[in-house]
Amino acid sequence: MNKILLLFLLVTSFCFSQNMTTEKLNLLITKQADSVAVNGNSWNFMYKGKLLICIADTNANRMRIISPIAPQKELSKELILNSLVANFHTALDVKYAISDNVLWSVFTHPLKELSTHQVKDAISQVYFANATFGSLYSSTSLSFPASKRPKEEQEPKKERELIQKI
Repeated sequence: MNKILLLFLLVTSFCFSQNMTTEKLNLLITKQADSVAVNGNSWNFMYKGKLLICIADTNANRMRIISPIAPQKELSKELILNSLVANFHTALDVKYAISDNVLWSVFTHPLKELSTHQVKDAISQVYFANATFGSLYSSTSLSFPASKRPKEEQEPKKERELIQKI
């Protein structure tokens, strides 16, 4: 029985694989973008006024969609720390990352396994992570709740003031 179940799962996983190609990716990006410049397996495109870049590597079965936000030297420690916290709570499938002294919003995924919906969603999330940097730091309207504050921060203000006097 277990062998039959394993065979079924194996066959269905192959049936539902997405088989994303650079050709399909090109069509999806072209449909979503305001303007596109293609250079091999790389697309520079404008989406709602923001520059996004998609890079695909069929040999490594990887792709990424990125968007430059700001030069690192223009960022305060607080902005960088907030982006790290957002990576856990509000930047869901997208992450904030620094490379070549630039802060980016980044989505990475295996290329072949991508669905059409995931590509469209990735473009949207990379855009929103860029657009909301410095305010909401969010890639969607969803977020994971923050952990509870330490007990001493939950105490009423008067109790904290009294403790500080002692």
